[in-house]
Amino acid sequence: MKLILLGAPGAGKGTQAEFISEKYNIPMVSTGNMIREALKNETELGLKAKSFMDAGQLVPDEVVIGIIKERLDNEDCKNGFILDGFPRTIPQAEALDKMGIELDKVVDFEVPDEAIIARMSGRRVCGACGSSYHTQFKRPEKDGVCDKCGAELVQRKDDHPDTVKERLRVYHEQTEPLKDYYAKTGKLRIVDGQNDIAAITKATFAALED
Repeated sequence: MKLILLGAPGAGKGTQAEFISEKYNIPMVSTGNMIREALKNETELGLKAKSFMDAGQLVPDEVVIGIIKERLDNEDCKNGFILDGFPRTIPQAEALDKMGIELDKVVDFEVPDEAIIARMSGRRVCGACGSSYHTQFKRPEKDGVCDKCGAELVQRKDDHPDTVKERLRVYHEQTEPLKDYYAKTGKLRIVDGQNDIAAITKATFAALED
């Protein structure tokens, strides 16, 4: 099964990708992980990506697409894969089409912006042991203090409301148009990402088998 998972930052698609990977025995293919792997292995495309990253620039589409193609040619992708974080734009989706890859489904996890902002801005992380908490859903016994090691809990910069709002703005501008792009192919399935994990997982598998 060849899948793309769409959804705004914080919509929970990463958790569902893990469940899908386990059930169908197909790899999760994350753009960030692939770029790190290409850098580590010092492939030609990895070195190209490094030159842009060292200069503080975004890795251009053609390099990212080349790295994706290299990864999808691996043996473990022959029975399918889950693309998470790619494509992010219409030109990337068009490049994927030109590779001749026949997708089975594109699943979009829908969560309103307000819920995502509350979900992400409420996260707190222990600066010492890395344990995670939430001001609404998983509070520590003592406010601002890690239950496990007693260190101070901090809010990551990525989880600050202003940062989350900016990431959502970029998502709506660049990535959300992919919903219409894939709706035209008849392969788009929408899953409500606001329910509990068990309900979302049930809806996800129903969408895949539809």
